[in-house]
Amino acid sequence: MVARREGGPWRLRNSNAIVWVLLASPGMWLLQAYARDNVYYGEVLHRSGVWATQLLLVTVAVTPLRRLFPAAAGPRWLLARRRHLGVACFAYAAGHVGIYLQRKADLGRILTEALEPGLAAGWVAFMLFVALAVTSNDRSVRGLGGRRWKRLHRMVYPAAALTLVHWQLTAFDPTQAWIYTGFLAVLIALRLVPRRSTSTSKLG
Repeated sequence: MVARREGGPWRLRNSNAIVWVLLASPGMWLLQAYARDNVYYGEVLHRSGVWATQLLLVTVAVTPLRRLFPAAAGPRWLLARRRHLGVACFAYAAGHVGIYLQRKADLGRILTEALEPGLAAGWVAFMLFVALAVTSNDRSVRGLGGRRWKRLHRMVYPAAALTLVHWQLTAFDPTQAWIYTGFLAVLIALRLVPRRSTSTSKLG
């Protein structure tokens, strides 16, 4: 019995460590490949943006999945690691922005391009990501209060929409962006589905 109690937190820490490694590995590979000129600027920009968007949509999917399948293990696992997913999403978005800034290296050009609709949507989305990332900790929850913190973090939905607008308007081929936009629309619609209780799901 003692071994189980001691092993539980140890297994949780190891599980979280594995999650962090899995989330970070694509980005680390991409950065070293870009530093060695094994991938081009356009490719690193595209991949980092796609990965950030995918992680964002998985994060957004947690609540709808919990509503639909309250007793299922998968949504519970995602819920326990939603902060991991959110932080990783921000890291890839920040890398995406950082690569863009490093490539342009011209404040005047950056400011001029920021006025274009596609890039303006991206910059607003990124500012929302910064606000969400900065407050993704227990201290912020206590400081803001649960209700205000939840209200702030619902800004993930406009952030996601703006991210997809940015992708649609800046991509050579926006097909994939429109597919993800449809997925986001489904997730938002699923939030309107009444919450199912565990007892009801067992009876059904």
